[in-house]
Amino acid sequence: MKQNNTKNYTSALLTLATVFFFWGFSAASNGVFIPFCKSHFSLTQFEAQLIDFTFYGGYFIGSFILYFASQAKRMDILNHIGYKSGIVIGLLISAVGALCMVAALNSGSFGFILSADFVIALGFSLQQTAANPFVIALGTPETGANRLNFTGGVNNIGGILGPFVVSVVLFGSAAVAIDANSVKLSSMDNLYYIVAGLFVALALFFWLSNLPKVTSDEKIESATKPNTPLIVIFVGFCMVLAVTQLSNATGLSKSFFVYTALAIIVGALVVSLISAKKKPDGWGAMQYPQLVLGMIAIFTYVGTEVTIQSNLGALLKTSAFGSFADSGISPYISLYWGSLMIGRWAGAIGAFNLSKTLKNVLTCVVPFVAFALVLLVNYFSRVAISDFYIYSISIVILIAFFFIGQQKPVRTLTIFGILGVAFMLTGLLTTGKLATFAFISGGLCCSIMWPSIFALAIAGLGKYTSQGSAFLIMMILGGGIIPPVQGILADTNGIHLSYIVPLLGFAYMAYFAWKVSLELRKQGIDLDHTTAIAGGH
Repeated sequence: MKQNNTKNYTSALLTLATVFFFWGFSAASNGVFIPFCKSHFSLTQFEAQLIDFTFYGGYFIGSFILYFASQAKRMDILNHIGYKSGIVIGLLISAVGALCMVAALNSGSFGFILSADFVIALGFSLQQTAANPFVIALGTPETGANRLNFTGGVNNIGGILGPFVVSVVLFGSAAVAIDANSVKLSSMDNLYYIVAGLFVALALFFWLSNLPKVTSDEKIESATKPNTPLIVIFVGFCMVLAVTQLSNATGLSKSFFVYTALAIIVGALVVSLISAKKKPDGWGAMQYPQLVLGMIAIFTYVGTEVTIQSNLGALLKTSAFGSFADSGISPYISLYWGSLMIGRWAGAIGAFNLSKTLKNVLTCVVPFVAFALVLLVNYFSRVAISDFYIYSISIVILIAFFFIGQQKPVRTLTIFGILGVAFMLTGLLTTGKLATFAFISGGLCCSIMWPSIFALAIAGLGKYTSQGSAFLIMMILGGGIIPPVQGILADTNGIHLSYIVPLLGFAYMAYFAWKVSLELRKQGIDLDHTTAIAGGH
């Protein structure tokens, strides 16, 4: 990549952080929009969840289209137009999707609404494909994960504020309770007009901003062999999509389709890894084991992060976990997403040029500042926050593991993968508040995994970095596949036992950290110990 690691790119990093904020802000609206659609369109819970499936599917399809368009043009399109232009175009696509949502809401067609949501997600896909490697490139590679932690923390601020702002726009207050009959579609119109305007304004802001040009100036070699596994993965996605249309299908047929799709997706990547190792010619970015292992890791990580909270409501309704009513569940969901912010704020400290002493002090203080913000948001929502004070123990454990990890990607991912297994095992072996907070603590472990996985997966890819980034963004598909897998297991073996799914997810993350460190060392790359890393051209 063309970059100057001696420069101070703080202003560029802060500029990029704005788009991360709006991803969190926009995506968080689904938390309010899903129950609204369920009531307004008289949907089943499964049908209402198609909004999330469409959202994560849009990320996959967007990256899928970008890759095959690059193949057709025989050039890496994102490298050709530059990361900055990619972000601008992605924002404009999302703006078009927001305007389509206005028309969809007035049409009264839930299918049209899903289509509009899909277009918004397509734009997000292009934005993320460009923005993540852009953030890593704004400095030395070994501190790239710290910068992604910072932007991830900004994303979580948007995620916390989004539902409250959207609730005020829709219902005139920040109340979570939804009465579809009291909401006029004109309120939704105004919301998405505002969202579209924000996307356009942000696109203009990026276009006019003085961001450095960070991209590869080399022509990418022809790489056709990844086509087959990616098409196979697309087939797996379509299988789950077909299941969503089989609302009257038996549990067995749904289980068969979803489990088969999961096997197809993971199997295609494993076969690709083996084949590319034997003969790397023609595999492009997928000739690098770290990238293929990282694709599986991103698929697993996103699925693990989403599935913990997606099934938490059903868990809390059981007698062993307090027999909560619907109105009492949202604070725990809020605490889970707040946990992601707590960890990312702590991880972001390493992105700044501070003294070692100040970094150590901030590592101890910042997580509790973030926790206080989570408590404050819940306080204003009239939640008894005293029930959450005990969660401070998990935050102390997080801080201790941050010191052990020392902001190094391999070490950090390994220990937090192991810690995630420990939290899930604690939750599986106990019940009540202990188990609840153990499962929620999975959010603390997930908080810093994305940047660590991403930094390790694209290390040494050189001119294939943009292509590898697109492949990684495709694997956000895990957020639409793994939660249904846990749901099926919950239907057959109970919701409590189904949390073995995120346990296995964390176990793979720890395995990935160990395995990828071996593969990178074979290539002369060690992100945990070197101060500079070769481009890998």
